[in-house]
Amino acid sequence: MSYLTRWSRKRSIWVFPVNAASCNGCDIEILASLTPRYDAERLGVEVVASPRHADVLLVTGTANSMTRGILKKIYEQMPEPRLVVAVGACALGAGVMRGCYNVGHGVDKVIPVNLFIPGCPPRPEAILFGILKLVGEHPRGQVVAKEQIGKVSTTEHEEGEK
Repeated sequence: MSYLTRWSRKRSIWVFPVNAASCNGCDIEILASLTPRYDAERLGVEVVASPRHADVLLVTGTANSMTRGILKKIYEQMPEPRLVVAVGACALGAGVMRGCYNVGHGVDKVIPVNLFIPGCPPRPEAILFGILKLVGEHPRGQVVAKEQIGKVSTTEHEEGEK
């Protein structure tokens, strides 16, 4: 059964956020997207307490030597198909912390990433836009094929609002 078929049946996207050595700026923006101002639940996005129930893994921060093994273990606990979203500049490639002694590299060096949401930190609108684009439902009603999934920027989201 394809992911889109499974998602359309249950009508919600269950996400599990993971902080892999970040400054917490991206985590605060993820939590902001759940507040009544942005109301992620009206779009079907809900946070779950266990990766065993998650459809999407939201990873913030860099994958350093201490978080690399934990990140792999969390990824392996997710049910198939495993979708991963790297949120923030650090998750993409260490961001402003690049070159520090305790900073690793991008999350894609440890687990496969389906979507990158750049920003330091990305805005809640960009995070919601990326999650919806990943699962195929887009605010403008477009269906996105897996081949088209790539980097989502806040400028693309702002252009869509016009």
